[in-house]
Amino acid sequence: MYSISKDKLNSLYSAIAGEFDLFMPIKAAGQTNYGFWSEGAEGDIDTLKTIKSGKDAFFPQVEQLYTVNREIVPADVAASDDAEKAADTPVRTKLKVNPVKLIDHDFVIFGMRPCDVRAIEVMDNVFLSDPVDSYYKSRREHGIVVALACHEPEESCFCTVFGIDPSDPSKAKADVATWLIGDKLYWKAITDKGEALTSKVSSLLEEEDSDSKVEEEKAYIESIAKQLPNAELSLEGWGAGKTDEKFKSEVWDKVYKGCLGCGTCTFVCPTCQCYDIKDYTTKDGIQRYRCWDSCMYSDFTLMAGGQNRQTQLQRFRQRFMHKLVYYPTNNDGMFMCVGCGRCVEKCPQSLNIVKVIKAFAENN
Repeated sequence: MYSISKDKLNSLYSAIAGEFDLFMPIKAAGQTNYGFWSEGAEGDIDTLKTIKSGKDAFFPQVEQLYTVNREIVPADVAASDDAEKAADTPVRTKLKVNPVKLIDHDFVIFGMRPCDVRAIEVMDNVFLSDPVDSYYKSRREHGIVVALACHEPEESCFCTVFGIDPSDPSKAKADVATWLIGDKLYWKAITDKGEALTSKVSSLLEEEDSDSKVEEEKAYIESIAKQLPNAELSLEGWGAGKTDEKFKSEVWDKVYKGCLGCGTCTFVCPTCQCYDIKDYTTKDGIQRYRCWDSCMYSDFTLMAGGQNRQTQLQRFRQRFMHKLVYYPTNNDGMFMCVGCGRCVEKCPQSLNIVKVIKAFAENN
């Protein structure tokens, strides 16, 4: 295991950014969110929760897919020496499609919490299943994930309910596991990608026997996690094969009331993957891009003939049935929630997934 003093972290960020694009928590205007690090940026790995997770690195909020340009091509002239005929020859339009080049260089996502790393696994099951999403796949192949333990889990956290260990990022499917303990960051490579990254910054890292310190830190984090308000949240009655039982429940009629349909929960969620595809007309042609969308919106998947979820109750139910029933039914029991607690903190009406789970438990 290696370590680096906290006061040298900027040097570490600079060294990584010298070799790769570095995507990490950045503090700006009093808030911490993921962004690309550059000299002068304030990297912030002390804040437990970024506003959004690092999923933007693999599934950007907005990304261009391709452009379409119109080219004017003269029709063939049977007799090229017939000037009069050539002048009257009609032209035809040819459309040229230019796909955006897939990412072809490695980049680093630094400081992802174990819950957010699990969220990437959730999205892998969606975007890497047939038909494979080539844009997502290329980013996953080139992304190097540096996970960071949660020094002090907060009251809104409930990741342990889903089997996630906030104390040990080496259990997450990351490339490097790190722990911020006191005035040092402890560093452990897990995969070949992680070893390669470690070798790039080895001049800044000190090798040391720090297993005992890390074990103490794990015990400390675990002791906090066990005392959190939702640590004992029960998932009994949820999961694969519960569609009919949960879908038809009258609990939805009560618990959805108050939902504004604002979509905040979906935009801060690290596992939501709904998107829309739009075309934008420019003077040179058309740009096609995709952007995040929300199943909580009244116009989500709206078509000329209407759409299948016409009420807020139906849309509210869809969101949580997807997280807790539909997804685990199709993915070997894995839930589509990682207990990060962002929706608990951000929903203006406190109609979060914890409240839904508890409402059903009280009805039993």
